[in-house]
Amino acid sequence: MRDTTYLYNKMTEQKEKTKEMPHRQRPEEKKYEEKLIRILSKDIEGNLNVYVGLTKIKGISWSLSNAICKLLNLDKKRKIGSLSKEEIDQINNILKEKKIPSHLLNRKFDVETGENTHLIGSDLELQKELDIGKLKKIKSYRGLRHSANLPVRGQRTRSHFRRNKRKGVGIKKKGGSEKKQ
Repeated sequence: MRDTTYLYNKMTEQKEKTKEMPHRQRPEEKKYEEKLIRILSKDIEGNLNVYVGLTKIKGISWSLSNAICKLLNLDKKRKIGSLSKEEIDQINNILKEKKIPSHLLNRKFDVETGENTHLIGSDLELQKELDIGKLKKIKSYRGLRHSANLPVRGQRTRSHFRRNKRKGVGIKKKGGSEKKQ
């Protein structure tokens, strides 16, 4: 009898402790959790680090995110929700004004303009579709592969990229297809 009351008291003490700090988070971490930051028309959760949060934007790689943090002297482990309005504007300006080292750009020596540019977000998606459309229009090998929904970059097609997944190459079913005499 004595053991059960002792256990019951311990359990109630633990429940009261968990009510005080349910997730064991620091108070400063909680306020960034709910906040959304908008950088270049992309919403980023406030509880992510700056280094990780910038990679959520389409067109920003890990190396580019690192370069942005170094250019602005930002701590990579700092929460992105804690950035001030001026710091967010600085990030936007760096990406819009192309103050990025040339080896990190995603569109070096553009075919039409001949310039080094870096595309981000919807511009990147649109340009990719235009490039694929141009390849299809001139009927290059890559364009034909795109139009046939086949792999473009030299992958093997014997076992993957099958249209009809049910049929296998070189496999015969036992029973119904052959007649016994």
